[in-house]
Amino acid sequence: MDAKTFFIYLLVMAGTTYLVRAVPFALVKEKISNPLIKSFLYYIPYAVLTAMTIPAIFTCTGSYISAALGFAAAVILSLLGQGLMTVSMLACLTVFVSELLIR
Repeated sequence: MDAKTFFIYLLVMAGTTYLVRAVPFALVKEKISNPLIKSFLYYIPYAVLTAMTIPAIFTCTGSYISAALGFAAAVILSLLGQGLMTVSMLACLTVFVSELLIR
């Protein structure tokens, strides 16, 4: 990719990012008091993170079985109230061990 194309892409991305962040500030002048809208805005980051993470979980390993086992381990540990580091490390360990056993 040449420098001209790179800077065009960079300007488009910067403009898009700026607009997404600036337009709500320009349009919404007062504090949002509607409970439905507040609830919707509260859960957007979690929904976006989930939509990006779940497909990556099942496509980043060597098999769907090890991915499913790691995902199940992460869900169970998180439901048991474990911290993020514990959940991620044990889920990765589950995937690693299951990959070794599959091969």
